Amino acid sequence: MKESDALKVIAHIRSDFPTKFGIPRQSGLVDSLKATIQFEPAFRNPDALRGLEGYSHIWLIWQFSQAVRENWSPTVRPPRLGGNTRMGVFATRSPFRPNSLGLSCVKLERIDWEGKQGPTLLVAGADLMDGTPIYDIKPYLPYADSHPEATGGFAFQSKEGVLQVDFPAHLLQQVPPALRQGLLDVLAQDPRPAYQKQPGRVYGFAFADFEVRFQVDGGLLLVCDLQKNQQDGRK
Repeated sequence: MKESDALKVIAHIRSDFPTKFGIPRQSGLVDSLKATIQFEPAFRNPDALRGLEGYSHIWLIWQFSQAVRENWSPTVRPPRLGGNTRMGVFATRSPFRPNSLGLSCVKLERIDWEGKQGPTLLVAGADLMDGTPIYDIKPYLPYADSHPEATGGFAFQSKEGVLQVDFPAHLLQQVPPALRQGLLDVLAQDPRPAYQKQPGRVYGFAFADFEVRFQVDGGLLLVCDLQKNQQDGRK
C-alpha cells in the first residue's frame, strides 16, 4: 500500500489567542469565543463549500504547530492528572503525538461569501491558537457523531464554568463589547495549568490585544490588571 502524500494546509484560523496559555482545554467549552477560518488562496473556491451552510457544526482537523517533534513517546503526562502520571498517548488529547494532529468540533455561525479573503467561515467555540494550520473540514452529523451515553475516562469534566469571576468594571470596560463575554467565559473555565494552581500567585495570558492578569482564591477568580499590548501578537 502506498503511503499518503503530505497533507496540504487548506486554511488558518484567526482567533484571539496569540499564545496557547488561556485557550479552552477542549472545543465547545466556550461558545462565546468567536474565530474566523481563512482559506489559503488555492482553496478559496465557493464550490468547495456548497451545501455547508446547512450544517450547524463542523469538524476541524488541524496541526499542533507549536508541538511538532521528530520523535514521539508512547506515554504522556496529562495535566489533568497533575503532570506526574503517565498515560498512553492514544488515551489522551495531548499535542505531543506521532502526527501532531488535533480535532475540534465548532459551531458554524455563518459563511462570509463576499469578504476580501472569502469565502471565510465564522465559527464559535474553537480551541485553536491564532494562525493554527487547518488540514480539513468536515460536517458534524448529529445522528452519527453524538453519543450521549459515552464515558469520559479520567478526562471527564462538566461543561459548567468552575469559577466565579470578579472583573472590576473599570478594567472590563476597556475590552471591546464583542469580546467581553468570551473573555469572561474563558476565565470562568480556570485557564491556569492543571498542575499549577498556587493560591495567591498572579497568572497572565494574552487575549486579543490585551494581557490579562488574575489571581484565584478558592472558587473566586479576581482580575488584577489589564494591559493593552504594544503590538498585536498575531502572525
